[in-house]
Formats: sequence, structure tokens, C-alpha cells
Amino acid sequence: MDTISGLLLAFLSVMLIDNLVLTKFLGICPFLGVSGRLDMAFGMGLAVTFVMVLSGTLTWAIDNFVLQPYGLDVLRYIIFILVIAGAVQLVEMYVRKFFPSLYESFGIFLPLITTNCAILGLCLFIFLWGVDSLAEAAVRSFGGGMGFTLAICMMAGIRERLDMADVPECLKGAPITLIIAGIMAMAFIGFAGMGA
Repeated sequence: MDTISGLLLAFLSVMLIDNLVLTKFLGICPFLGVSGRLDMAFGMGLAVTFVMVLSGTLTWAIDNFVLQPYGLDVLRYIIFILVIAGAVQLVEMYVRKFFPSLYESFGIFLPLITTNCAILGLCLFIFLWGVDSLAEAAVRSFGGGMGFTLAICMMAGIRERLDMADVPECLKGAPITLIIAGIMAMAFIGFAGMGA
């Protein structure tokens, strides 16, 4: 039971307390660029979640079973980026084949998942957190992806409602979006105080 509760705590921790977008400020480009519509944001969130789970799990395994035992730690960043790029290619091929309209609406942002620093950040945080099992790496990766999905969908929902709001002319567009992102970040940073 302790293992399950520990994994659940790790999941919630990465999803809410250590949210990669709103507390670590990683992955801001797709967070701001694709959060105009809720359906696009949800699709991007699922794509990033899949890439995070695959990348986080594989990089943990490669790091623990190949790089560290053979003293190849210097290759960590290169290997992590290659794994992330491969996972993104899988997602891109799948979305292009089965969801062509979603693929077209993503535009350049789908291939840019490769350079999404939230994914590389998660892989490096898994190493820094001292994750000691494949299951914990997978759970933390899934939590990171769900945290990204939660953040981007919340932003998209707010931005869709803003289209009908009376926003002052000087705040329309990027200024109000950045203000909302800041308020959301303050709210999520507040979760960290709950654990103390």
C-alpha cells in the first residue's frame, strides 16, 4: 500500500505542486501558442503527455541501465534529446494519419514538441529527483504530462471566454494572456505552501 500511495503522491506532486509550466516555467511556447482553442489545447496536451511518458520512462531506463553503468554520463543530454525527437516523430505520424484536421491546426507547434523544454526538463528532473524505479519514472512522467494538459486547457478555457469579455484595448492579445498566465502561476505556486 505504501508503494501505491507513494506513486500517487509523486503523481500529484508533479502535476500540481511542481507543475512544469506554471511553477517551473517550462514549455511556455506551446502553452501560449496553442491555448487559443480548447480542442487544440487538449490535443496538444495529450500529445505532450504521450511524449513525456515515453521519453521520461525510456530516458530513465537508458540512464540507469546503460549510461551510468558504463560511465557514459556525458552523453545524457544527447541521448535524452534523441529519445524525445523519436517520440515526437511517433506522435506526429499518428496524428497526421488519424487526425488530419488536428494535425493541420497544430501547424508548426507539433514538430516543436521536440524542442519543448518541459519534456527535456522532466527527463532531467527525474534524474535530479533521484527516481529509483521504472514505475516511479513512468508515474512522474505521466503526472508531468497531465500537469501540462491541465495548465494548457485551463488557459484555453479562459482565453475562449475572454473573446466575449470587454477587455480594454491596451490589454487585448498578449498582455491579458500574460497577466492570466501570471495569476495562474501564483495560484499553482500556492500549492507548494500546502506541503510545508
